[in-house]
Amino acid sequence: MKRKGGVSIAENWQGRKIVVIYEIRFKGKRRIDWNDVEQYLKQYIGEYRENAETGDFIHIGKDFPNEYSGSQDTARLKGTLAKAKANAAQAVTWFIETAVNKRYQENLADKHAVNAKYG
Repeated sequence: MKRKGGVSIAENWQGRKIVVIYEIRFKGKRRIDWNDVEQYLKQYIGEYRENAETGDFIHIGKDFPNEYSGSQDTARLKGTLAKAKANAAQAVTWFIETAVNKRYQENLADKHAVNAKYG
């Protein structure tokens, strides 16, 4: 089992890699402070992570923290789902490395008219 900073990668009974988060960093009884989550994610800006399945290198751009914590979907989250997403931010690089079943879905929203700089 690979472990670092309250997060580890383990294998389930089917041999698939799963990310386990041990540390609850973002707590709150009523709401998550998404500004804190965004500030936390800024430490990853500029990093590249390799996906183990495809060998693709993923670049974490400067817009990622705001997209993660300030999206319309995030604004609708309440309770345990909001806490789960906030605490998943701790393992975002691990999720990139262990992601499987790559697929592409075109985003037709106006704000995504220009593709990402690195693909």
